[in-house]
Amino acid sequence: MAMNAATLRVERLIRFSLTTADAESASRFYEAAFGCRRTAVDRLAGEAFERLMGVSGGADRITLRLGRETLELLQFDVSGSPYPRQASSTDLFFQHFAIVTLDMEGAFERLSSVAGWKPISVGGPQHLPASSGGVTAFKFRDPEGHPLELLAFPKGGDARWSKPPSGEPCLGIDHSAISVSDTGASVAFYEGLGLVASAHSFNHGVVQEMLDDVDGAEVDVTALAPSYVTPHLELLCYRNKRGRDEYVIPAPRNNDIACTRLVFELAPVHARNDGERLVRDPDGHAFLLVSQASPRWAASGDAERSRGLGPTSPIRQARSVKSARPDIVLRPIVGSAKRRDAGVFMERP
Repeated sequence: MAMNAATLRVERLIRFSLTTADAESASRFYEAAFGCRRTAVDRLAGEAFERLMGVSGGADRITLRLGRETLELLQFDVSGSPYPRQASSTDLFFQHFAIVTLDMEGAFERLSSVAGWKPISVGGPQHLPASSGGVTAFKFRDPEGHPLELLAFPKGGDARWSKPPSGEPCLGIDHSAISVSDTGASVAFYEGLGLVASAHSFNHGVVQEMLDDVDGAEVDVTALAPSYVTPHLELLCYRNKRGRDEYVIPAPRNNDIACTRLVFELAPVHARNDGERLVRDPDGHAFLLVSQASPRWAASGDAERSRGLGPTSPIRQARSVKSARPDIVLRPIVGSAKRRDAGVFMERP
């Protein structure tokens, strides 16, 4: 049954969910490379979970914390496909999350001491020009191929990251970036769920080429923020598409290593107390919409709920939030639908 988007307004991004073939090994890597803390080990199973994820069997889960953010590693009973070897930042299944540090040299040195990862960026960390945010960044892949980014803001660039937790080499997760085919269509889709376009830049030039390892890289970057000050979403729309028509794979299934899910918490209005929905955007990127009382993904006890960033906080009030668009109807996805087929959440004409 179709549901109106007005009943599914997103409030915050509460966790990042990676599929892994070996949760224990992946956890050790993230703990050693970034200082993540293991907070829970549990299992997700049952008919409801199988229907939600479109898989047979359950999944073992290890939950990690990095600063205020939560990362979960899901190892499914039935393994999917490994990460595609020839993958590029321009491919539509590309998705990374950015780990913030105040000491890029120290963070890069620590990462270099851990085995198994592979660089994406050429020549180490790259300092982007002011037109691209003036940040220093380094992109790479974890041992299974998941793309990641180390990110350092210029001094005074972002007040959220000015006071590092004691002893943490990395501070937390700033955003997740996804490759999209059409910025306008993706912005309309996510604004329909309550996110707000908050920034845009056109990144290009030699430094961007080295950062992405893409010849002639030209990418439109659009930031989309939830109503609470939590990690945000970035859209990467590459103008040079590296022959996408020659290298297109179906949207990754949930048990494929290339599937990274964002977990968004819904506003409580009109939402089921225990609601959980898996959806896909127009390019096939998967994410979960969950209620505050979700038995599997609730943010209960998460730091973002206790740091004064509620709906009446000054930061919250300063951010203009558009209402969810009533002209969009969402249709639930079943199994491993391919992008733009009947299972993808689409706009109603």
